[in-house]
Amino acid sequence: MNEVKQIVDDIKQGKLKPIYFLMGEEPYYIDKISDFIENTILDESEKGFNQMVMYGRDVSIDEIVASAKRFPMMAEHQVIIVKEAQDLSRTIDKLESYATNPQQSTILVFNYKYKKLDKRKKVYKAVAKTGVLFESKKLYENQVGDWIIKVLKGKKYTIEPKAAQMLVEFLGTDLSKISNELNKLTSVLPEATIINPNHIEENIGISKDFNNFELRKAVGNKDVVKANRIINYFSQNPKNNPLVMTISLLNSFFTQMLMYHGLKDKSKASVARALGVSPYFVDDYVTAARNYPMRKVSQIINFLRDADVKSKGVGANQTQADILKELIFKILH
Repeated sequence: MNEVKQIVDDIKQGKLKPIYFLMGEEPYYIDKISDFIENTILDESEKGFNQMVMYGRDVSIDEIVASAKRFPMMAEHQVIIVKEAQDLSRTIDKLESYATNPQQSTILVFNYKYKKLDKRKKVYKAVAKTGVLFESKKLYENQVGDWIIKVLKGKKYTIEPKAAQMLVEFLGTDLSKISNELNKLTSVLPEATIINPNHIEENIGISKDFNNFELRKAVGNKDVVKANRIINYFSQNPKNNPLVMTISLLNSFFTQMLMYHGLKDKSKASVARALGVSPYFVDDYVTAARNYPMRKVSQIINFLRDADVKSKGVGANQTQADILKELIFKILH
C-alpha cells in the first residue's frame, strides 16, 4: 500500500511519468491506480480529444505506440490507457523501442493483470528507467485481515478481529470483492463505528454463529454439540458454505497447529508471528493444542486430505454433507 500511496502522491504533485506499467496477480491496485490516472490527469474539457481507452485484445503494440507519439490538442498531456494489456503478452517486447525514448507529453498506462514482465528482458529495463513499473502482488490470507483494518482506518472506522476474520473466510483474498463489501458497510454505518459481527451479519449476510470461523473454534475446543449444529447448518445452505472452502480452512488451522507444537517460544507475540495470525486468535491455538497432541494433528491432516479427494468425486459415492459429517466425526473422536 505504501508504494501505491507514493505513486498517487507523485501524480497529485504533478510528478508524472510517461509510462505506468501496472502488472501482477492482484488486480485491485492495478485498477485503483489506473482509475486514478483516468479521473485525475485531464479535466473534462480536455478528455474528449486527449484521453483514450484501448483494449489489449483489439490493438497491437504498433497501434498503441503510434497513438502515444501524437501530441495533445490544447492540453499539456494526452492519456492513453490500455486495459487487459496482458492480451499483448506475446508481443510486449516490441514496446522496448518506445519505452527507451517515450513521448513526454503522453501518459501511457498498461493494465497488465495476472502476469508480469520478465526482469531479464530489455523492455522491463527500459520501462523501469523512463516510467513506473508497479507489481501488484496477491496478499496471503493471513495478511488480508490487516489490510481490512487499514482500509477501514482510512475511512475512520474500526473493526473487531472476529468481524474481519468473518469477511476473510467468506470472501477469501479477492480485494475487489472485500472492498465492495466494506463500501456497503461504510455507506450504512455512521463514521467512527466499531464494526462487529452483528454488523457483518445484518449488512452482508454472513451468519455470525454459523460460519467456518465458528466451526474452527468449536473443533479446536472439542465442542461436539456446537460443531454439529454448524455442519448441519452448512448442509442446509451448501451454496453459501462450500465444502472445499471448509476443508481448506480446517487444513490451514491444523497445519498451523502442527507448527505451534514445534515452536520453542510459545509466547503470544512469538506464536502470532510464526503462525501469521493476529495475537487476538493465539488463545484458540493454545486451547486446540491441548486438545490435539501432535500425533493426532498429523492424523487429522490425513483425514482432511482424504475428505478433499472425496469432495472432488474420487473414490467415494457420498454427498458433500456426508463427507463433512464424517470428517468432523473423525476429527473430534
